[in-house]
Amino acid sequence: MAVIDRDSGLAVWRQIEETLADEIRSRRWEEGQRLPTEAALSVRFGVNRHTLRRAISALVDRGLVRVEQGRGAFVRENVLEYLVGRRTRFTENVRRANRSPSGRCLSIKRMRATKEVATRLQLPVGTAVLKVETVGQVDDRPLSFGTNWFPARRFPEFSEVYDASHSITRVMEHHGIPNYARAVTKVTARMPDVTEAEILGQPRTRPVLFVEAINVDSEGVPVQLSNVRYAADRFQMVFETLSDGARYFEGD
Repeated sequence: MAVIDRDSGLAVWRQIEETLADEIRSRRWEEGQRLPTEAALSVRFGVNRHTLRRAISALVDRGLVRVEQGRGAFVRENVLEYLVGRRTRFTENVRRANRSPSGRCLSIKRMRATKEVATRLQLPVGTAVLKVETVGQVDDRPLSFGTNWFPARRFPEFSEVYDASHSITRVMEHHGIPNYARAVTKVTARMPDVTEAEILGQPRTRPVLFVEAINVDSEGVPVQLSNVRYAADRFQMVFETLSDGARYFEGD
């Protein structure tokens, strides 16, 4: 049983809060890991569940813990601040936060563009496109699940370059598009389906951010349509409308 000093003048629930906060900061529990059950923590500290819940509530208020109904309390993940501007690059955003980016390709398929895809990419319906599904990872943990479409004729060596680099930017550069830019970004929130939740490693009761975006070449011609699902509780989008707009949030 953990030692609680009932003569210290500090409320018991506050002592429990501080003990658990110290353990979280020392990484006794990793990001996203579930804390022991209420019953187990009540036994550990020798308190009733009401006292324990007050301590957990305080940890939630401090942003150290999140509670999922019916599943328990979890250590809150560090939220990645993701800058969206004319030049939006996954790897650069992750490295800017001093974290480690990586990615993997789930599939690459050649197909005929549907009406929706053709409209977004400004192509005739039925034009050959590459449908590419990818997973973006931060510190080896999935953050995003993306479905992307590219005009096939502009990327004849897509598979070879992506297999070697795991980078859309490298693919673009290899095919003579070094300065592609974000033309539009559309964001909505919704609950994930079974596949999305499994790939992102989260329950279906937790929302995702669904981001539809179009990237264009230096002539303004669409070269990529992407539909990306982000784990919402690990991800914060920052929209930059001036070239140095992110500086206004420095120090937050």
